[in-house]
Amino acid sequence: RIKLPFGKLSSRQLRRIADISDEYASSNLHITTRQDIQIHYVSLDRTPELWAELEQDKITLREACGNTVRNITGSPLAGIDPQEPFDISPYAEAVFEYFLRNPICQDMGRKFKISFSSSDQDDSYSFVHDLGFIPKLENGQRGFRVLLGGGIGSQPHHAELVHEFLPTDQLIPFTESVLRVFDQYGERARRHKARMKYLLQDVGLEGFRELITEQQQSLAHHTYPITLDEPTVPAVAGEHKTAASPKNQETYQTWLATNAIPQKQAGFYAVGIKLTNGDISSDLARLLADIVDTWGSGEMRLSIEQNILLRFVPEAHLISLYNALDELGLANPGYQSPLDIVACPGTDTCNLGIASSMGLAKELERVLQLEFPQLAHDKNLVIKISGCMNACGQHTLASIGFQGMTVKAGKLIAPASQLLLGGDRLGNGAGRFADKILKMPARRSPEALRRILHDYQANRQNEEQFYAYYDRQEKDYFYQMLKDLSTTDNLTEADFIDWGNEEKYVRAIGVGECAGVTVDLVATLLIEAQEKLDNATQALSNERFADSIYWTYTAMLYAAKGLLTPTDAKLNTQQAI
Repeated sequence: RIKLPFGKLSSRQLRRIADISDEYASSNLHITTRQDIQIHYVSLDRTPELWAELEQDKITLREACGNTVRNITGSPLAGIDPQEPFDISPYAEAVFEYFLRNPICQDMGRKFKISFSSSDQDDSYSFVHDLGFIPKLENGQRGFRVLLGGGIGSQPHHAELVHEFLPTDQLIPFTESVLRVFDQYGERARRHKARMKYLLQDVGLEGFRELITEQQQSLAHHTYPITLDEPTVPAVAGEHKTAASPKNQETYQTWLATNAIPQKQAGFYAVGIKLTNGDISSDLARLLADIVDTWGSGEMRLSIEQNILLRFVPEAHLISLYNALDELGLANPGYQSPLDIVACPGTDTCNLGIASSMGLAKELERVLQLEFPQLAHDKNLVIKISGCMNACGQHTLASIGFQGMTVKAGKLIAPASQLLLGGDRLGNGAGRFADKILKMPARRSPEALRRILHDYQANRQNEEQFYAYYDRQEKDYFYQMLKDLSTTDNLTEADFIDWGNEEKYVRAIGVGECAGVTVDLVATLLIEAQEKLDNATQALSNERFADSIYWTYTAMLYAAKGLLTPTDAKLNTQQAI
């Protein structure tokens, strides 16, 4: 998993990752819902070489996984969004740099996720993050609306408002205080309860505020101004002869309407590239990098919808860009529409996957393109698929969501989909989670989608958004519409073969990184205590006093845990230890 803060990626970096995938992996790049890139089937013993090669183009894998601050997501429109109060990019970059390898977040109870939206549209879903930031201006001063303790998974929780306006120089001190609280008070023994949302529920918002205040005396910085570079329009190649007409006029007009987004910089457009399941081959990635250098600015952003957004494309280059993308099969219309389905890897590469999200996504996209092409223009209807309850495909946020499950038919087990309806982001930090409607064999998911969309098109009133249509019709209306699809007494042979597979379904769930388990042995704990004490000594000699204090604290903590492990003491939080 390659960590790309707020999805920022240059054409040079894309070529480097493509070459890495050819040399060490499967010649495929998979864009995730956290704006990372994953490459699969890497031999573990070759990873040091892989790391070293990526670092040549300033790309890191550090803390893209594990109990750390994960990749910081940010709006791909940041810096070009006509609705943004200011560009969040430098602030997201500063938070990424400050907490990478920071002692306070190297060994937390669980992962920690941060997002930055570019405007009140909240396109980075602040309400489901451990910390979500929305930019605001107050009397000419920059700051952020701050939400705390959101999450999805099997028990979605809407984040709570902790600051209406946090000045930008308090962004890093506040975030550090929150991380310190989470580290010291968060659950560690029960991994399913070890997220920020559960700690917030336990202590309450006011109790959490008190803990934040308590931590502030430990901070190395009580104010942290973030230096900003003067915004500039990047250099764009302009000596190329532009095409006079698109190769396909009708498709070009649809593509222009659905994939090209006017920037706040006059004369420039952002262009979305819709990728099925977020996958792009290494060969195609290199050709795309050439196109970006020729007709754009050499910079891209990956999106949480698993797509690529090109930026600073001059209006005069749009036809040429379309023609070049069309030759590669990358000019499909419907960017960020129902034809652009989000799906986690599911059973393809994840040990926790129960059903094939990517196989189902391909089939549903095929149905939509053939039967509902007009929905390419509907930016309010969102379809997302997860292979299990952990919601890496964000199905609980979708207008129409599918979650991988199983269903019993006598002594046999078939792959199944849990259908959810009515999720959405409402803006400015507000959102809603989708309701569970029913469970059905996975093979019947396309028929369920057909029925819902036909009814939506027939009964939608005054261009209402899908969640409003869902609320008006009410949950039982959809259950009655679809309940015949949930029966299991009439399954056929095909129902036992998951989408994208040819063999009968076998349920086999392993230990994935999201639910991995570690075994604490006394010797291991004492060795780690010594390592942390060595780190503390080194930090002290370098006059990094705050780091030295924290390493010393963790050394004491590990030694104490080693002594307590053979006893009946409760070791589920640092405070308990």
